[in-house]
Amino acid sequence: MKRGWIGKLIVIGIFAITAFTFITMLLWNWLVPVLFNGPLISFWQALGLLVLSKILFSGFGRRGHCQHRGGRWREKWHRLTPEDRERFREKMKDKWCTGTFGKNEDAPASSIE
Repeated sequence: MKRGWIGKLIVIGIFAITAFTFITMLLWNWLVPVLFNGPLISFWQALGLLVLSKILFSGFGRRGHCQHRGGRWREKWHRLTPEDRERFREKMKDKWCTGTFGKNEDAPASSIE
């Protein structure tokens, strides 16, 4: 039973990668030559472009994934004094013109995400 489940995951993964690569190739070939006078690319070049993007923008492994899920940020936020939190809120309010930034900092971690 486990082998069949793993086989299905592999097939779905291959299909997803193929579809994503094909969509990337179509978008590139539709936009880049017209907008930037760039070259057309093949399926394999689009796959290479996706792999290169993955390496450059997110690296390998799971290191750092907690950061955008709130792990490290939340730790830093909770180490701030109430005065520092308020000062930070004011800076964000001035920058983004919203009055609701960071109002729920004492809520449990599961409700923040």
